[in-house]
Amino acid sequence: MATRVVAVDVGSVRTNFAWAGLDLPGRRPVGEGGRHPEGAALAVLEAINASVPVALGFEAPLMVPVSPVGPVDGWMTLGRARQGETIDGRSRPWSAGAGSGALATGLVQLAWVLDRIGAAAPRLRCTTRPDPWTAGQAELFVWEAFVSGDGKPVPSGISQHAADAAAAADTFADRLEQATLSTSDVVCTPSSSFNLAAAAAAYAGLAIASNELRGQVQVYRTRPGVLPR
Repeated sequence: MATRVVAVDVGSVRTNFAWAGLDLPGRRPVGEGGRHPEGAALAVLEAINASVPVALGFEAPLMVPVSPVGPVDGWMTLGRARQGETIDGRSRPWSAGAGSGALATGLVQLAWVLDRIGAAAPRLRCTTRPDPWTAGQAELFVWEAFVSGDGKPVPSGISQHAADAAAAADTFADRLEQATLSTSDVVCTPSSSFNLAAAAAAYAGLAIASNELRGQVQVYRTRPGVLPR
C-alpha cells in the first residue's frame, strides 16, 4: 500500500531544523527534504490530499513518564529515564539537559506542524498507535524518532540534521516492512505515560481518541550504520 513517511530533526528553525520524506514502497525521496516546518507540513498534506496515509516522526521526546500517585513518596521517581532510554550503555533520561531541550523545542514545532495540517485538513484522523493507522482507521500516525549514540549516521554531502532526519525515515521504512511497528524501543513502565503527541494533536483540532493522552508513543531507534539511501 502506498505510504508516506516524514521524519523531522528538531532544532532552531533558523539554522538546525531538517525534515526528510520517503514514499513507500520503493523508498522514493520526497523532493530533497527541507529545512523549515512549513515544508514538513506541506509534505504531509500533499500525501493526505492524495489519499495516502502518512507517518510523521519527530526526533524529540513525545511522551514522558508520570509516577503513580498511589504509593507513598511516589513522586520521588519523577524525571527518571524511560525504559530503553540509553545511549552507549548509559542512561540518558528525557529530563536531562539535551532531552529536555529537545522536548521543549520539539513540542512547539510538532504543535505548529499539526496545527498547520489541521488548518488545511480539519478533523483529520490522527493516532499515536500503529494498529489503527495500518488498519486505515486514521490517516496520520505520529511517532518518536530516537537518533543518538551509535545509531547516529555519518552525513555525506548533507548536514548532520538532514542525515538524522533521513536515517529516521529509513528506520521507519524498515520497521513497516518488517511489521514491527507495534514494538517500541522506549516505553514508560511502570509509570503512566503523558502522551505529548496526542496533546499536540488535540491542540491542533485533529480527531484523536482522548484515551491516547495516557497511552504510549511508539519510539523507533536508528541502528548503527543506518544512512540515507
